[in-house]
Amino acid sequence: MSFNASHWHSRKKASILALLLTMVLLGVFPLDVVLPSFPDLSSSFQVSQSSIAFSLSLFAMTVAMSQLIIGPLSDRIGRKPLLVIGILLAMSGALACTIVQDYAVFLFCRTIQAIGCGCFVLANALVQDIYNDAERDRVRIIIGTASGVFISLSPLAGTFLQRALEWQGSFYVFSALALLVLFQTKDIPPLTPSRKATSYVTRRYVALIKSSSFLGNSVVVAIAFSCHFSFVVISPVIFLDLLRLSQFEYSLILLAYGAAYLGGGFLAMALGFRLARHKQITAGLLLIGLAGVGLMVFNLFEGASVAGILIPMVVATTGTTITRPAATSAAMEVFPEQAGTASALLNTLTLTAGGAFSALLSLASVAPGFRLGLSFLLLSGVAVALARVTHAARPVEEGQA
Repeated sequence: MSFNASHWHSRKKASILALLLTMVLLGVFPLDVVLPSFPDLSSSFQVSQSSIAFSLSLFAMTVAMSQLIIGPLSDRIGRKPLLVIGILLAMSGALACTIVQDYAVFLFCRTIQAIGCGCFVLANALVQDIYNDAERDRVRIIIGTASGVFISLSPLAGTFLQRALEWQGSFYVFSALALLVLFQTKDIPPLTPSRKATSYVTRRYVALIKSSSFLGNSVVVAIAFSCHFSFVVISPVIFLDLLRLSQFEYSLILLAYGAAYLGGGFLAMALGFRLARHKQITAGLLLIGLAGVGLMVFNLFEGASVAGILIPMVVATTGTTITRPAATSAAMEVFPEQAGTASALLNTLTLTAGGAFSALLSLASVAPGFRLGLSFLLLSGVAVALARVTHAARPVEEGQA
């Protein structure tokens, strides 16, 4: 999709950035802010906490499937209509969750909410549509940094809402933020669908998969995200079970993790002016690998400790914040006229890889810190090699286009 960006001034682009950041904030509530409410949800619906955890897995899988449809459809009929419909669905599902009393009905309402949340995939497409080449990397750095900070603040926010409004609190705030997003959609400009967007969805996905530039950079994004997500998943085991920290102390650890996202964002901005994109990707991946070595060394010689986990994770987070925006822009620019489809496939690959890898890591019997470090080292090595091959193949692919 496209529109005449020359008539757009910075104030309007700033309003779109505000919309994108609100969508990022909205996205942490269904999966992250709700975590401290697990015991209350379990008690309210008379089911095990494992069943509540299943509702999160079901939610994530439904979002992944939903965005595979919403992305290509937005290339054909526009971003704004689907964003409005998606937000209304998500808000309706969230509010319905707060009044039901049966767990099966609760799952159904969560599924409705998840289908609507599939529209969050349009954030990446809007960045591609509205901002120019020089702006896209910076906007994605801001969005990625904000996402990390919001996720880090989620345990504190979830604990506060649980105490103030019980488990329904996160659903109420989600609905209020959804209303704000609906109001902000008025700033989305009219976009002209590309003629290529009228082709069959399967053909568009096949074209994306056949592109070594798109697929290679997408896998790099997925690997960088997997390193971040695996820490989020395994961190309760390390800090709460192994190191016996309190919930409040654990929240402070995640705040420090969020601060690393801020620092990484500023560094990524600075590198964006000094290094070519493929060098930014490599630099970030090398930092993730260095963090992996640090995690293994600390765990081998010092055992598990807060500093031995947190210091390497600050380095890894900085690397992730540098790599993901650059690799995302490199992937998305391959098919700019099909940004919705490309964004849907990229997000699905990222979420699937993050979920699968974190699940495998959770099942491993090695010490948590060491297994995290070893996985970072191996994954970053694979990603560096893949990034080099992808960058080398790009001129050939462009010549064939």
